[in-house]
Amino acid sequence: MGQINASVDLPAPPEKVWEVFSNPNNFEKWLTIHTKWKGEVPAEFSEGSKITEVVTMMGMPNTIEWTVDSYQPPTALSISGTGMAGVKVKFELSVREAPDGSTAVIDAEFTGSMIVGALGKAVEKDGKKNLDRSMENLKELLA
Repeated sequence: MGQINASVDLPAPPEKVWEVFSNPNNFEKWLTIHTKWKGEVPAEFSEGSKITEVVTMMGMPNTIEWTVDSYQPPTALSISGTGMAGVKVKFELSVREAPDGSTAVIDAEFTGSMIVGALGKAVEKDGKKNLDRSMENLKELLA
């Protein structure tokens, strides 16, 4: 199992951060692992909705069938899905007020028979690098 997280402080109010951070149509602008959506992309997520995304990690594309587990604007979004080789993924995006604006956080978890040992560590390392860069991209997008 791999667990990673990344966060960034942003000089913008939580509502503005949430508007950009949680909009699936913005993922291509900041989320480095996002390759493309398959099918129709909603203007915003809603609890119970499903969406298919191609993500790329360690140079390998994987199609994830996501389900929105929880959608609580303007503070929290939780999605989970299953990709190729039975890899299960869970992403939690959250925004909270901070002294100089907001803090945006992504917590990610990867599980499956392939996410163990050296490969699991490699996924964690690549995922951490990507999520850190994604948060910097989000900061630039909101600047």
